[in-house]
Amino acid sequence: MVMAKKFTVFGELGLQYEGRTLDESISEPYLAICEQYDIPVAVHTGIGPPETPYHGSPNFTIAAGKPSCLEPVLKKHPKLKIQMMHMGYPYLEETKAIMGVYPQVYADFSVIDWILPVQEFYDYLKALLTAGFGKRLMYGSDQMIWEDAIPLSIKNVENAPFLNTQQKNDLFYNNAANFFHLQ
Repeated sequence: MVMAKKFTVFGELGLQYEGRTLDESISEPYLAICEQYDIPVAVHTGIGPPETPYHGSPNFTIAAGKPSCLEPVLKKHPKLKIQMMHMGYPYLEETKAIMGVYPQVYADFSVIDWILPVQEFYDYLKALLTAGFGKRLMYGSDQMIWEDAIPLSIKNVENAPFLNTQQKNDLFYNNAANFFHLQ
């Protein structure tokens, strides 16, 4: 499948919903292939919706979504590219630590760009920009069934008072184009 280019990204891995983490042995063969062929791995990080364990995901754990859970995999696979979905929200310090030590980690801000109060999203995004990760953050909507989510998520980024035009271009396209080899 890799050689036939039937997939170019391995994800979204929602392991957290099963109470699992990426460093479990069952993931190892896939991670080795992804590293060898430069296939990014997109993994769910952060938290889930309210009452997640009571509605369809009884094994869900908050702990399995911490960005630090990625470190054993990153140490074992130094060329593996990881897309940290949802920017590890609300684990800002862990997100900064992982991104600071492992330059092959990018983060998208899908779902937190429209589900959080706007100021909370802005504070989190601005903190990661201030920390120097502006070239490794990517837009995402995580829109599945709510038709208003995409326009709202775009609007929230476009209206961010601290973003200049270049930063918006990076967030909306340039960073993802670099990460996914679209340029």
